[in-house]
Amino acid sequence: MIPGVSLIEILTVSTLMFFIGVYGFLTRKNLITILMSLELMLNGAAINFVAFNKYLYPGQPNGQLFALFLIAVAACEVALAIAIVINLYRKIKAVDVEQVNTLKH
Repeated sequence: MIPGVSLIEILTVSTLMFFIGVYGFLTRKNLITILMSLELMLNGAAINFVAFNKYLYPGQPNGQLFALFLIAVAACEVALAIAIVINLYRKIKAVDVEQVNTLKH
């Protein structure tokens, strides 16, 4: 157990992070801010993994390993997505979702 911090408080923070990310993902038009929102959602999930592991199985590092795996997957996802965004910007000089939808082959 973490002194002074309950599981409910940690889950509240991670839930807020996740749903702020969902809101940003659904409402933003810029691809960069959509990626940032996706990262918020992944970080909220990582906090959940660590919090549940700490409070349910304090002697085992399973939650931390899942969180590290999630961070590695998120880093790969960001690298690939930034490469796609840079390529789109070079082609159409914009990173707005609506302008990407009008892109002709």
